[in-house]
Amino acid sequence: MNSLSYLNHQLEQFPEPELALNDPNGLLAIGGDLQPTRLLNAYYEGIFPWFNVDDPILWWSPDPRAVFVPGSMKVSRSLSKFLKKQNWTYSINRAFDEVIKGCAQPRLNQDGTWITSDIQHAYQTLHTQGEVHSVEVWENGDLIGGLYGVAIGQVFCGESMFHRQTNASKAAMLVLHQHLRKNGFKLVDAQVINPHLVSLGATALKRKDFINLLKRFRDKPVAVDTWLPAEVYIEL
Repeated sequence: MNSLSYLNHQLEQFPEPELALNDPNGLLAIGGDLQPTRLLNAYYEGIFPWFNVDDPILWWSPDPRAVFVPGSMKVSRSLSKFLKKQNWTYSINRAFDEVIKGCAQPRLNQDGTWITSDIQHAYQTLHTQGEVHSVEVWENGDLIGGLYGVAIGQVFCGESMFHRQTNASKAAMLVLHQHLRKNGFKLVDAQVINPHLVSLGATALKRKDFINLLKRFRDKPVAVDTWLPAEVYIEL
């Protein structure tokens, strides 16, 4: 039976994801807070926050779920050719604050952003704790694209990306895939399936199948140096 849970500010357990409302986005719970422990508990169970500025905190567990296997991103011949011509450089965890601010900028034809100051502060805190990570794309020292997300064992939960030049966010995603594959990650959570993600190689999994994979890989270790700030290189 689908139900909707209302959370208070005590660090209680989330309801089972299967109890989410029966719609593709899978609204599961309302309320609570964005404290680090609650956020990490959410991702550990396959749940994430997503809400507008004037809304209460909303917690989601979509069915189906958009996922990638690290390294499975589709790179078209035209994208590969384009990236080979660019004098771009790439890094991991060199400019997290700038990346999340870039992701928070409203998109074209949008009036606002769901990445509020509270969201930014919450994920910045998790970044300082070594739980949230960024990928950066640079041109002549200027940040032109990037993404960030949460690492749970050998699962990377993507949150948002942005670009200031054509294909910069795709380049960030390709860097992420290559970095995750090299470091033994097994799954990339891309949350809600859409045609753009499908065009990049995402697969739609039933929620129960996603949760089973999450449980399989969320406690698996990765190398201690996986997320050290570093310049990285793209392979085309």
